[in-house]
Amino acid sequence: MDIIERNNIHVTGNLDAPSCIVFNAGFGLDQTSFKEVIPAFENDYQIVTFDNVSVGKSDSNAFSPKRYETINGFAADLAEIITALELNNIIYVGHSVSGITGMLTYTHYPELFQKMVLVGASPRYLNDPATSYIGGFDVPTLNSLFEAMEANYYAWAAGFSKLAMRNEDRPELAEEFAYNLGKIREDMAIIIARAIFYLDHRAELPKLKIPTLILQTENDVAVPPVVGEYIHRHISDSRLVKVHTEGHFPQISAPQEVIAAIQSFI
Repeated sequence: MDIIERNNIHVTGNLDAPSCIVFNAGFGLDQTSFKEVIPAFENDYQIVTFDNVSVGKSDSNAFSPKRYETINGFAADLAEIITALELNNIIYVGHSVSGITGMLTYTHYPELFQKMVLVGASPRYLNDPATSYIGGFDVPTLNSLFEAMEANYYAWAAGFSKLAMRNEDRPELAEEFAYNLGKIREDMAIIIARAIFYLDHRAELPKLKIPTLILQTENDVAVPPVVGEYIHRHISDSRLVKVHTEGHFPQISAPQEVIAAIQSFI
């Protein structure tokens, strides 16, 4: 299978630049979610964007329940993209779960990565009472979430989009996210959502040995502030920056703040 077509890969920006920035959007979003951020970096960096399998213009025929029953499948895709394009000196910008897939890929190819930017990322969404870890969700809440997805996926998408996007004064943002969720095949969405909400990659955080920027927003239904603080404590060379916007998608709701934070970091 052609990886370029599978993931709708685009390489733009300064093709002669020594470093490249790889942008990877989270669940339900395609590469256009970074459209307000990317232009600020095009003159100085090679830019790589793509769509994860199931979203955007990716090849839905590439979806395999077995491959994507954990997020290791998406990490494997990312590794294939990096090796196929022969990328190095990578500044990786991963939103939500794609921040964690970037971290997993780094553990296999640390020599290719220069810096890491985690935007609203979480190593575990489920609370863990045994270790006093707060991820933001308990088992009954997740059970209810998946029951809602299975009962009426499109109604769930509409409701979840409003909760996740916040910014009630700009309802078009939630409407756009709901539209993007609605384009995902229902069976794919449920499999991927289960893979995300039941992941646990806390043990990999200390393995990240490159400078890491953690961007945390306010009132994020998926990632409470304590998660950003937890990541910061467990990655030795990390910086935690609070983005002054609500919701889970600062690259959409506050792109200028995201640009400023990344520019200051890199």
